[in-house]
Amino acid sequence: MKIYTRAGDDGTTGLLFGGRVRKDADPIEVNGAVDEAQAMLGMARALAGEASELNQILTSLERDLYVLMAEVATLPESRSKLKEGASLVTKEMVDALETQIDAISERFVFPKEFVIPGQNPVAAALDVARTVVRRAERLSVSYGLENSYVTPYLNRLSDLVWSLARWQEGDEFILAKEK
Repeated sequence: MKIYTRAGDDGTTGLLFGGRVRKDADPIEVNGAVDEAQAMLGMARALAGEASELNQILTSLERDLYVLMAEVATLPESRSKLKEGASLVTKEMVDALETQIDAISERFVFPKEFVIPGQNPVAAALDVARTVVRRAERLSVSYGLENSYVTPYLNRLSDLVWSLARWQEGDEFILAKEK
């Protein structure tokens, strides 16, 4: 099997369940930003270490993003083929993010002013991931998926990634504020 197919040389790309669109079409722009966010979550995961709790959380989020990208890469006429939790984002997936946000938020003191990213490499990677998730969210709004949880998922995900970054700053954030 070869990695290249040459099918995209005409500036189009294939979608899940068939169909082709230009590589600058809305769903591809959304998925491009999600792909970048997923890669940055992977960077944070690598920096955190394989045995860390953060690694487990981020691995789960990266898997969820595959579900989200599958939904985005499906033409409206093929949406009936999507499967909840496998290729279709569900309300339960959004609710699970809220539960994680609440649990992680109990582990750090909320900053009283704007955060300056970069307290440590893991938190910095998470902050970059958060900004890319926000871009994906903005693009998903302009794409306008109907009856979809993609945009709410991305909205909650950015909140969770912000919370994870603050958690990973730990005492470094508090110490930076006291200086």
